[in-house]
Amino acid sequence: MSFSLKTALFTVVLTLVATLCKYFFGPEITLSGFSPVLAIALFSGFVFRRSEWVFFFSIVALLVSDLSIQVLYLNDLFDYQGIYAGQWKNYLLVLGCTYIGFIFKAATYRNIGLAAFIAPTIFFFLSNGLVWLQATEITYTKDLAGFITCLTAGLPFYKNSLISTLVFLPAILVFYNYITVRKIELRLS
Repeated sequence: MSFSLKTALFTVVLTLVATLCKYFFGPEITLSGFSPVLAIALFSGFVFRRSEWVFFFSIVALLVSDLSIQVLYLNDLFDYQGIYAGQWKNYLLVLGCTYIGFIFKAATYRNIGLAAFIAPTIFFFLSNGLVWLQATEITYTKDLAGFITCLTAGLPFYKNSLISTLVFLPAILVFYNYITVRKIELRLS
């Protein structure tokens, strides 16, 4: 995919969906974590082999949605910050999910399903592991019990992340196929 009107449309749609999900679902604890971001990262790993595109969609969707939330927060229109200390770690973890897309490639439904399960699971364990190790607001004991407590606290986010990846990844693949080859297909050939 070269940069074209189709690429611009695709980028705008992915970014808009990521921003809207953060805006509507982020403040509600039962929905927080429901976002297309991991699906976008997997999609990029599935599709793009050229280095200039592989992280493009993930970075744009993350950065624009976070900056939008930050602007709302600064104007007292949103409850939490879009930009915060240590955020770069989550960016790295999300971009790492792109590698999972490389490994599985989207040639089969099985690979799509496996990647959609594995990426949120790895993200959950790594991000919660970082919270457990570095938390200052909430103190988790630095033992197995503290780690399990931290993981337990993160389960609602994991559930939403897993469900959203299973929902958004097929939708992104179908949308991509439609705008690039005018076929409504789930997988890539």
